[in-house]
Amino acid sequence: MKNIILIPTYNEKDNIKLIVAEIFNLLPEIKILVIDDNSPDGTAEIVKSLMERHVNLFLLERQKKTGLGDAYKDAMSRVIKDREIDHIITMDADGSHSPEYLQIFLDKILQHDLVIGSRYTKDGGTVDWEVWRRYLSRFGNLYARFFTGLAINDFTAGFMCIRRELLERLDFNIIGSSGYSFQIELKFHLIHGLGARAFEIPIIFKSRREGESKLSKQIIREGIIIPLKLFLKRLWHKK
Repeated sequence: MKNIILIPTYNEKDNIKLIVAEIFNLLPEIKILVIDDNSPDGTAEIVKSLMERHVNLFLLERQKKTGLGDAYKDAMSRVIKDREIDHIITMDADGSHSPEYLQIFLDKILQHDLVIGSRYTKDGGTVDWEVWRRYLSRFGNLYARFFTGLAINDFTAGFMCIRRELLERLDFNIIGSSGYSFQIELKFHLIHGLGARAFEIPIIFKSRREGESKLSKQIIREGIIIPLKLFLKRLWHKK
């Protein structure tokens, strides 16, 4: 089986070389595609230098930063065309998603269509988060669960493994989020729209190693609006 990890980056030059090395140490045969949104800190140049040593490392350079969701949609729409790929993993570059869970994802996806690395299932959690951020994340996920009607616990999780065939059936045009709410919309359309068999594994989410958090007021606003829109889609679908 062939699997690929998608890692979106923006100003992650100090983190990307660490996470790439950790992944290949554990899974030397896996493919990694870094999606860089024209990082001014030279992240893409670091990746290019790493590509000289790692034949399974690839780079997708985008001309400008238009959001996490756009980066993933761009990469996924390209990757699903490769019929040799079996599963697609999404993860962050900043070290918050530990590569130690990758083999568990690959084992569990054999019986499921979507495997989610969850902070909010039994034995999951976060490390070194401020109190306000823990409450914001908890509330946001409960809020998304209420309006989407899906029986999962971590809607904003970005650490996932997805069958390529499932993504091949997805119309990316129906996902309107360009930012982090893409994670919520993607899960909704895969599970509610395509009937994906989802499974959550517990993970410990760590604080980023280097750089600044990209959480913003716009991201929070989108996180409020998107579940409401999905709720209206549910009502329309029932009608």
